[in-house]
Amino acid sequence: MASISGQGNTIDPPDPPMSHSGGTSPDDGILFGRFGLRAGWGIAIFLVLFFVFSAVARISALAATGRVRQTIAQHKAHSAEQKTGAHTSQTIMVDDTIISEGLDLLGVALAAAILSFLERRRIAAYGIGSARLLDLLTGAFWGLASLSLLVGILRAAHFLVFDSRILSGDDITTYGFLWLLAFLVVGLLEEYLARGYLQYTLTRGVFGVAERISPRHARAISFWTAAVIMSIAFGIGHLGNPGETFAGIVAVFLVGITFSYALWRTGSLWWAIGFHMAWDWAQSFLYGVPDSGGLSAGRLFQTHPAGKPFLSGGPDGPEGSIFVIPTLLLVMLIIRFTTRAGVQPPLEPLPAPHDLQQEAHSLIA
Repeated sequence: MASISGQGNTIDPPDPPMSHSGGTSPDDGILFGRFGLRAGWGIAIFLVLFFVFSAVARISALAATGRVRQTIAQHKAHSAEQKTGAHTSQTIMVDDTIISEGLDLLGVALAAAILSFLERRRIAAYGIGSARLLDLLTGAFWGLASLSLLVGILRAAHFLVFDSRILSGDDITTYGFLWLLAFLVVGLLEEYLARGYLQYTLTRGVFGVAERISPRHARAISFWTAAVIMSIAFGIGHLGNPGETFAGIVAVFLVGITFSYALWRTGSLWWAIGFHMAWDWAQSFLYGVPDSGGLSAGRLFQTHPAGKPFLSGGPDGPEGSIFVIPTLLLVMLIIRFTTRAGVQPPLEPLPAPHDLQQEAHSLIA
């Protein structure tokens, strides 16, 4: 069978159009199409399930800890701050991060599991499986190295000043571990939400249009169309962060493209999850710089930016600096030359049980 090669991925051409029953159909209808349940319906169901599960989990957790009134008061204060145009950094607590992001991660995982069952797809098709788990450690190494390089450049150019060390003794180990756990949860949540089920489903949703543009490169065109859309959404999702700047949002978009390239190159989210975890950990704990405008409680150093914000990153942190652009370009080269190429998951659903039985009977015959 002929194959299509792109960015280290070997991709077989799609099978003939399939209906929801597993056979070919020239006119599939409103609910089902070429790749099973239509992408629009899948995305809508996923988002509804995610919001419902996350809301129920959050309300249950808040009620159990007696913090409902406190959370409502904090939300009102934050809304009032936005209306008055106040521009202050927010202190991020490690326990709040683990609980809040963990509950959202639970919502994402449950929604993806249900859609996996409904669409007859392996859960690994959405980017998280056991095959490339070690990529988590490789991505973490490069995430730490890349952020350290960026911070080193800012410090050497006098755009970042280290004032003092805040933690000492056992607090360094305790907070270091807790923030690493917190950002593992953050990496899992944000990557699985932005580049898991939604990007995979959007890819198959635009595949038909991409095929008309170039049958040979349809998978690449559909993937990168979905990647750009989800990276824009990834940036929009950071607009509510305290201290976020326009440059910071552009950087978030570029980070989304970089992580999408890691997904395209490896066929898995694990490298991006590891990088995301270590990058945020190095910002928020190790170097004590703002992360999307937020400062973590229990950071190792006290720092402050110096010079023009577009150079130093200002209140947004290193991600808001112009130097993040060449850093991310370097990361793309690192992905290209240090990762083992993988294969993109198939867009077709698994055969229905009765189709498997028919295939077995035909083989025996």
